[in-house]
Amino acid sequence: MGDVEVLDEIVIEGLGLSALIGVYAHEREATQPLLLDLALAFDPRPAARSDALVDTVDYAEVVAALRAFVAGRDDQLLEKLAEELSAMLLARFGARRVRLHLRKPRAAAALGCAAVGVRVERQQL
Repeated sequence: MGDVEVLDEIVIEGLGLSALIGVYAHEREATQPLLLDLALAFDPRPAARSDALVDTVDYAEVVAALRAFVAGRDDQLLEKLAEELSAMLLARFGARRVRLHLRKPRAAAALGCAAVGVRVERQQL
């Protein structure tokens, strides 16, 4: 049997973030809540062998990085924020793939629907 690529995912779901984001004037007046779901694909074998946090992705470090990154932004579109978040996560955490779902709950409520947002997937080549 040949080599097998092993990719597991670290997941963070329903992370609340606060961001200055939006196109409309009322969205530019103050930060608004965002919800983020994230899956980072990586090779889990080093951590499985060592049972050491240093050999895996630390959830707390990822959450702190996400909050700090979003807090310093001033984007109009979720698409721009999602693209930049994906690039940061791939570079900083060495993930092989990032799947990210970013939602604007207030916009969804104003439109009378459950959710509005973007989903992106980026993979290291």
